[in-house]
Amino acid sequence: MADALRVAFAGTPPFAATALAAILDAGHDVALVLTQPDRPQGRGLKLAPSAVKALAIGRGLPVLQPPTLKAASPPVGQRIDVLVVAAYGLILPPAMLAWPRHGAINIHASLLPRWRGAAPIQRALLAGDRETGISIMQMDAGLDTGPVIERTIVPIAPRDTAGMLTDKLAAAGAGAIVRTLARLGNAGVLAAQPQDASAASYAGKIERAEAAIRWDDDAAAIDRAVRAFNPTPGAFARLQGATIKIWAAEPASGSPGPAGRIVGADNNGLLVACGHGSLRVLELQRAGGRRLSAAAFLAGHPVAVGTSFDVASD
Repeated sequence: MADALRVAFAGTPPFAATALAAILDAGHDVALVLTQPDRPQGRGLKLAPSAVKALAIGRGLPVLQPPTLKAASPPVGQRIDVLVVAAYGLILPPAMLAWPRHGAINIHASLLPRWRGAAPIQRALLAGDRETGISIMQMDAGLDTGPVIERTIVPIAPRDTAGMLTDKLAAAGAGAIVRTLARLGNAGVLAAQPQDASAASYAGKIERAEAAIRWDDDAAAIDRAVRAFNPTPGAFARLQGATIKIWAAEPASGSPGPAGRIVGADNNGLLVACGHGSLRVLELQRAGGRRLSAAAFLAGHPVAVGTSFDVASD
């Protein structure tokens, strides 16, 4: 049986909490958890803990929430074998990377060197990739540039949203980090392969403006965007003066009208002409309203065929 390791963990969203739970369940001693400060959430904008903090507090783990790690020093007196990082959201300075005996290991949601950076899941969906995965990486001073210890391939299903794919990758990441820590506990060292920098691509942070639908794009590309931006920030356009968030859609054949024109409106959805093909909008939400099926939306907000969307952001 592998030796249990003394682990520090840095992460913030549910993706990271899944990994932390797996590490704890595997019997490792998690001596410290780093997570981002509480953020305002919900309609009341009350401060709420991250998913990682909630789990850590529930398991009785010590938690630190520094707003920045610039010029940060490792906690005095803390002996750590390895620091595991998963979607933490802050850059680790050299002193933190060098703190653990075996360095810092990152759980990254792509097959590195493809999609280094902040939004690998959304970028893979936007690009139409057929597979992605988890890379367990030895961290260095670069942006996701360190040598890769293990890769786990995760197929992308045709109708996956970012939320669905994140859940798959979270499970894969949890399994991969437990295997990696088991090897480290057994052997005391981890083999890693340098990345091919010439094959690298970058997954820049998603800005809300990117989620504004461009109806003159190909219907398949718009469909990918709807799925990539679900649940956040949500693909949107404007219709009859209101911002409409589109939660679910599917490509349809034909393009019988100018891009953005509604050419069908019934219980099967809103059929919208695109630059190539059409998009059938299945689920949508007015600003301040509830998320509705197209049939329920049309019952409360009738839309005449021939009406056009536009893509002006608010």
